[in-house]
Amino acid sequence: MAFIHRYIAIEGPMCVGKTQLAQLLASRLKGRAVLESIENPFLERFYADMENYAFKTQVFFLLSRYEHQREILQMNLFERCVITDYLFDKNRIFAYLTLSDDELILFERIYRLLSRGVPKPDLVVYLQASTKTLMKRIRERGKPFERYISQDYLFEMNKCYNTFFLEYDEAPLLVVNTDNVDFTRPEELERLIAEMKSLTHGKRYYAPNLDMRRFGRL
Repeated sequence: MAFIHRYIAIEGPMCVGKTQLAQLLASRLKGRAVLESIENPFLERFYADMENYAFKTQVFFLLSRYEHQREILQMNLFERCVITDYLFDKNRIFAYLTLSDDELILFERIYRLLSRGVPKPDLVVYLQASTKTLMKRIRERGKPFERYISQDYLFEMNKCYNTFFLEYDEAPLLVVNTDNVDFTRPEELERLIAEMKSLTHGKRYYAPNLDMRRFGRL
């Protein structure tokens, strides 16, 4: 079966494995991985003082992602497959998680204006992991500014992601539990690709190496 999705967005909370999977898929599918830059001058200060730096951080990310998405529109004309390690809509997930009511009103006005010019993906892959797994991966990654991240913040982030994707219907959605999977193993990557190929509409849950009775549905 030929791969029919030309624009694939990988999404999920921090440290869930989005960038690695985007790179693996691009190599396997002979496409291009378009990776988000996290060079945000407010990010470190945000993790240390979320209340005072949330709005600046989220607006900077919003504008950066918008510029990125405009470039993807051109790439789609020439590339066999484009795979990003983020979904533009994630801006709203973090806005609702971190902004005050007044800030959110202003953010929403900016978001609505920009989102009109953003391409929609042909497939979204939402990577899930438990809060415990995410915290473990963050500690293993060892980025200095991430030392401020608490388990409570990760728990709320996970809740926001699940709430958002519960109603998401802008593109076919594959929800993947990553607690017990390693996509660097060729056989596991191939099984994921088979799931992606067969999903042309709606939503599907995929929990590799996990008893489905224990898989926390959205």
